[in-house]
Amino acid sequence: MATRRWSDMNSRQRTWLLVAASVQLSLAVTAWVNLAKRPAAEVKGPKALWAAIIAVNFIGPLSYFAFGRRRAS
Repeated sequence: MATRRWSDMNSRQRTWLLVAASVQLSLAVTAWVNLAKRPAAEVKGPKALWAAIIAVNFIGPLSYFAFGRRRAS
């Protein structure tokens, strides 16, 4: 599969790419801020590991929000 360049994309493709990138970045930043503010006792597993996992596309932040946080007692 050949790499697509920005100049090869039409306006609809560029728009979808920018929307997806914005959503990804927003999810990641929100997850990293939440992780930084949350005490280690309220995180399932090492915080450093979750910080790295959050960097993985959409899956990382969604995994952190679904599985990485302990529920408040």
